[in-house]
Amino acid sequence: EGKIESILGQAVPSGTLFEIFHRVARLWEPAVSKLVMDFRNEMVKHADETGWRTDGHSGYAWIFCSESISLFKFMDNRSAETPKSVLGSEKSSSVLVVDRYAGYNQSPCRIQYCWVHLKRDVEDLEKEFDDPEVRSFVGALEPLMSKVIRLRGRPISKAVYKKEAKSLKRKILKIVNAPARHLGIRNIQYIFQKHHNRLFLWVSDRRIPADNNRAERELRPTVIA
Repeated sequence: EGKIESILGQAVPSGTLFEIFHRVARLWEPAVSKLVMDFRNEMVKHADETGWRTDGHSGYAWIFCSESISLFKFMDNRSAETPKSVLGSEKSSSVLVVDRYAGYNQSPCRIQYCWVHLKRDVEDLEKEFDDPEVRSFVGALEPLMSKVIRLRGRPISKAVYKKEAKSLKRKILKIVNAPARHLGIRNIQYIFQKHHNRLFLWVSDRRIPADNNRAERELRPTVIA
């Protein structure tokens, strides 16, 4: 409201703007509810959130999207109640692709963690530690993670996709389950071991991406604006 009022100047008082916004909200409310229900029925969903300021007050902009639906929520907190309000509580076999933020842990659907975020953690490990064991670990794991992220977009058949996906999984598991002395390496390995069921859903179903790029692309114009 503050931004629009500054653009219009004194031509339209703030009270009138609030009345207009509330009326528009009432008109669109049934459509929003329908979109939320349609979103819950999508097989593959994405979610993300970022810091957001409204009239100088800190908050968060949330995106919930699929191939055909994009829902935005602007909240004053990063509570797990926000994804709960969109995803509902009914158990589902659908998949939600997210980063490892704990606010999504109670989602009623299966979760696929974003490999792009995890790959950055692996790369940061090598930047932080000038250590031969770390260099060897990152040198073996990072190229495989890059292949995972690119695999879905390659022009290959479903059969070839599954074969290569299983091969990548097998090679990655061998690396993350190997003995390691360096605590940084063991921390990365722990992520794979603890969240195994949230890292490899893409192996058996090509519809499930190993990255959360869709949500980040959908959210970027809002952040820029």
